[in-house]
Amino acid sequence: MTLAAIGLENCLASPPASLRGARFGLLVNQASVDGRFRYAHDLLAGVPWGRLAAIFSPQHGLWSEDQDNMIESPHRRHRRLGVPVYSLYAATRKPTPDMLDGLDCLVVDLQDVGTRVYTYHWTLSYCLEACAERGIAVVVLDRPNPLGGRRAEGPRLEAAFTSFVGRAPIPMAHGLTLGEMARYLNHALALGAAVDVVPMRGWRRETTWSDLGRPWIPPSPNLPRLEGARVYPGMVLVEGTNLSEGRGTTTPFEVIGAPFIDPDALVEALAAWELPGVAFRPLAFKPTFQKWQGQECGGVFVHVVDERVFRPYRTAVVLLGCTRRLWPGAFRWLPPPYEYEAEKMPIDILSGGSTLREVLDAGLTPARLDEATALEEPAWWADVGPFLLYG
Repeated sequence: MTLAAIGLENCLASPPASLRGARFGLLVNQASVDGRFRYAHDLLAGVPWGRLAAIFSPQHGLWSEDQDNMIESPHRRHRRLGVPVYSLYAATRKPTPDMLDGLDCLVVDLQDVGTRVYTYHWTLSYCLEACAERGIAVVVLDRPNPLGGRRAEGPRLEAAFTSFVGRAPIPMAHGLTLGEMARYLNHALALGAAVDVVPMRGWRRETTWSDLGRPWIPPSPNLPRLEGARVYPGMVLVEGTNLSEGRGTTTPFEVIGAPFIDPDALVEALAAWELPGVAFRPLAFKPTFQKWQGQECGGVFVHVVDERVFRPYRTAVVLLGCTRRLWPGAFRWLPPPYEYEAEKMPIDILSGGSTLREVLDAGLTPARLDEATALEEPAWWADVGPFLLYG
C-alpha cells in the first residue's frame, strides 16, 4: 500500500481552526518533510493563513547533526527564514515563557520511531506542559509509527524510574503514532493542554514503514537505516552497558559488540534460544567514536529476517544475557549520568525498572526471560484505546 497523506500534507491542504490567523512556532528536524522532500518549516513559512514566528528543535538539533546523550544543541537563528531556532535539548528541555512569548499555537511535526526511550515523546510532553501553562494550543501533524500500530513489547515504565527517557507508564515498543501519544500523554500526565491532531489518510495499524512506499529519512544521526529502527526497541538497552551499540559505525544498533567478545561463541549461545524472525552474523568492527573508539570489537550483526514475528526487546535481553554469562569478568553496567539522570542506573531507566538488571545478574533462564520482558498487552491497549485515531 501507499500512504495517501501525512499530517503535514493534510494541514497544508486544510489547516485546523487553531492555526488560521495564528502566529505559531514549529517543532521539527530534518525528517520533517513531505512526500517531495520539502521541509515542513519551508512549507509552513509560506502559508497565507498564518505566520511562522519560531522554530524549535529536539535532541540532535534541527539537522540531526549532534550526537547522543547530553550533547546539547545551541540556539541559533534560521538565516533564510529570519526566525529564531530554539533548542529543546540544551540548558532546558522544556520551552521557556520567553520562547513561547507572542505565540498563539505550537505545531509539532516529528518522525517518531515507536520506542519509549526515544526522547521526542518527552520533548513533546514538555511542550504540552509549557503550552498548557501559557494557554497556547498545540497542533500535532501526525506521521506513521514505522513499526506499525499493533506491536507493543517490553515492561511498562515503573513510577520510581521516570527520567527524560520515560515520564509515563508505557512499554518500550508502544504501537502509537505521535499524535496518539500526544493525546495519551496529555491525559496520563494530566497536562491540560489544548491538543489538536491533524491525522494521516491511508494509514492502518497493521502498516509498517516498508509498506508505505516512502523513503526513510533519518530522524536522528544513529538511525540512518530503517533496519536500525526495527531493532532499536531492544538494542537501545545496550546503551546501559559497556558494549558498543554500533555508534561510530555505519549501522548503529544493528552492530553490537566489544573487544572481549568472541563472535562465534556469542552466535552459538544465541542460537540455543531459537529467537524468531532474527539471524545473527558474527563479525568484527572498529568504532570511530564513542565506546571502544578505534579498538577492534568482536560481536554480531542483527539481521531481521521476518519483522512480523521478530521481537526486538526479547532479542536484546537474550543477547545481553548471553554476553553477561559468557564474559562475566568483562561485562559491565554503565554508571550514571545518562540523559540528565545522575543517580539511577542507565539500564534501569532504559528498561523501566530494576528487574532486567537483577534478572541478568542472577543468570538468564527461560522463566527469567519471561519475567524480564512481561507486558500485560490487553491492559496497555485498554489504557490507550480512547486516544487511538486509526481503529
